[in-house]
Amino acid sequence: MAYNEELAARLRQHLAPFGESITEKKMFGGLCYLYKGKMSVGIVKDDLCVRVIASKEQEELKKPAVRPMDFTKRPMKEFVFVSADGFESEADLAHWVNLGIEHADSKL
Repeated sequence: MAYNEELAARLRQHLAPFGESITEKKMFGGLCYLYKGKMSVGIVKDDLCVRVIASKEQEELKKPAVRPMDFTKRPMKEFVFVSADGFESEADLAHWVNLGIEHADSKL
């Protein structure tokens, strides 16, 4: 299973404050992080995969490094892929982590 190990380490740091509410699971041919059992963010190869609540999805898709998650050859609702340019800084990565947590919270 190939995924960006450096990105995994960065995500673990951002998710550490959530403690035992976060679990790792191999999904989508990569690594995903679940918040209270709900998928929030993950890694597929070198891309970040993020669940985004429907009301924010279209706005996030306008960003240059963001595209619909088309893992199944069809866009998946409330999922986006973010290429490396979109999470270069820790602030950018924190933004995506927060969106993923927000999505998971909305499903609890």
